[in-house]
Amino acid sequence: MRTWTIAGTLTVHPATERTDLLAEPVAKALASLDPDSLGAVEIDPELADTAAFCEAYGSPLGASANCVVVAGKRAGEVRFAAALVLATTRADVNGVIKRRLDVRKASFAPMDEAVALTGMAYGGITPVGLPADWPILIDKAVADSPELVIGSGIRGGKLLVTGDLLASLPGAEVIDGLAKPVA
Repeated sequence: MRTWTIAGTLTVHPATERTDLLAEPVAKALASLDPDSLGAVEIDPELADTAAFCEAYGSPLGASANCVVVAGKRAGEVRFAAALVLATTRADVNGVIKRRLDVRKASFAPMDEAVALTGMAYGGITPVGLPADWPILIDKAVADSPELVIGSGIRGGKLLVTGDLLASLPGAEVIDGLAKPVA
């Protein structure tokens, strides 16, 4: 198994051996992925939010990526996408993402809707295992990262992944400028 330098104080397990740390759609998606490019860690669900996670476990904030579900409407049709950006940035929802979805207005999907559509816990939503028809918009800085911590679909776990693996997910689109620095 790969050695992960961003794990901090956490013990990394092969994700395929710890599917209890993954939401069901995430566990199902593992079958089509390179197992050496994925690790799973168990965390305190109360520490799932990125800043708390990084502080508690000694994982660098710059190696964390957040996945948000974005929705927009065009001609009565709701269009969804997932956006993955580094935790030190924020997704350009009303610029890049709005244009990519070709909608008049884009916003974060309501929590209950995002949870119902993904089969994942709010605060743990991850690009692995999302609905097949959703575009997965990945900031270039994420795709270029050698190691990242992302959600696992539940609040009691995290996935360790490579940017290459994320860029190779079905529906993934790497976009330069998808994220803006946090002001």
